Amino acid sequence: MSSWSPDSWKSKPAAQGVAYDDPAELARVTAKLRELPPLVTSWEIEKLRSLVAEAQEGKRFLLQGGDCAETLADCRSPIIANKLKILLQMSLVLIHGGHRPVIRVGRFAGQYAKPRSRPTETRDGVTLPSYFGDLVNRPEFTAEARRADPVLLLRGYEHAAMTLNFIRSLSAGGFADLHHPEYWDLSFFQRVELPESLRAGYKQMSSQIAEALRFMEALGDSSVDAMSRVDFYTSHEGLNLEYESAQTRAVPRRAGFFDLTTHMPWIGERTRALGGAHVEFFRGVRNTVGVKVGPSADPAEIIELLGALDPANEPGKMVLITRMGAGAVESKLPGLVEAVTRAGRRVLWVSDPMHGNMIQTASGLKTRDFDQILREVEMTFDVHARAGTRLGGVHLELTGDDVTECIGGGITEGDLDKSYLTACDPRLNYRQALEMAFRVASKMTDGRTSA
Repeated sequence: MSSWSPDSWKSKPAAQGVAYDDPAELARVTAKLRELPPLVTSWEIEKLRSLVAEAQEGKRFLLQGGDCAETLADCRSPIIANKLKILLQMSLVLIHGGHRPVIRVGRFAGQYAKPRSRPTETRDGVTLPSYFGDLVNRPEFTAEARRADPVLLLRGYEHAAMTLNFIRSLSAGGFADLHHPEYWDLSFFQRVELPESLRAGYKQMSSQIAEALRFMEALGDSSVDAMSRVDFYTSHEGLNLEYESAQTRAVPRRAGFFDLTTHMPWIGERTRALGGAHVEFFRGVRNTVGVKVGPSADPAEIIELLGALDPANEPGKMVLITRMGAGAVESKLPGLVEAVTRAGRRVLWVSDPMHGNMIQTASGLKTRDFDQILREVEMTFDVHARAGTRLGGVHLELTGDDVTECIGGGITEGDLDKSYLTACDPRLNYRQALEMAFRVASKMTDGRTSA
């Protein structure tokens, strides 16, 4: 692209920019990152683009999920394996409900940087820089920990590489037993507040999945084993452009530049300004790029943004991730959908029902309500159905561990203190995430029946 380079973003204003106090140290670190092998490959990025293009046509569904903010300390095999397990199980439920292949995209191997609403934090009269994630600084409230440390860019790369290595090994080795859904933790079936019809529907779907897999296995169909060896793609918010640009390069025998830190970066709600550094950077890479869009978005501005990021309107390039909040979906989303459709823009519509539904308990703890999260997803399906478009994916903050961070789905406000472990925002736990998959699958089944 004319006048674009991996460093041309430096001439633009950078929202959420990091103030490094030692430019020489930063230059040494980014020079080292440029020499290191890529974390992902250009052909993996192109493969994901082709799958997203099919999802844009309604032939696939995208499931994107993982931690709000990864930490370096959580680069441990049980934590990584549990995240893959829940994503894999959720995807099988969605395949059954939607009768479409599912693209599995994890918020992992790079989700180490987080935007903040304020650049500084004050405690007991002491003001320090906010915690921007392990790629930038540390959560401890000391001047040393909150210093923006360029060396953490290398630590982030190293831990992303270790995470990816383990994910690829597990995926190639068939780590998850898909043959027996009855072994999954389906304890939410027994919750008192679940209507009997819903409980029966869950059990019926679980039984059908188990029976179908056993039937295929009895026939000696090797494709059942192949289902355990699935592709996982990585994603993270492309927030720290020093990190992203240092791993961006041209590849022999392929046109253009590739951001090789991840398969699918996204631009956040706080960094999608048309004249900003993030749009400047991501307009020049071949990756599929997501854009978070909240209720304050001007549809005309989003059309301009899509034109800047994807001037050729290419298949598989753009993913619009809407995060309206349950209270704003029906008033804000239809106008955006209509504008994008009228402009003829090719996008994959994905719902992020997490970020618009944050609430605070009486004690000041951040949480999210399972029922509001579900309500936003269901209403987003309905808005698209009325508009003649389709919701092509969901984007969830979740973990495969037994945390207590979101209320609902069997967790009360009094339970939150039992296992509130997130480094930033609350996540769905294993049982809540699996129930969410069943609820989304039911909506997909209803949509197929209506169609």
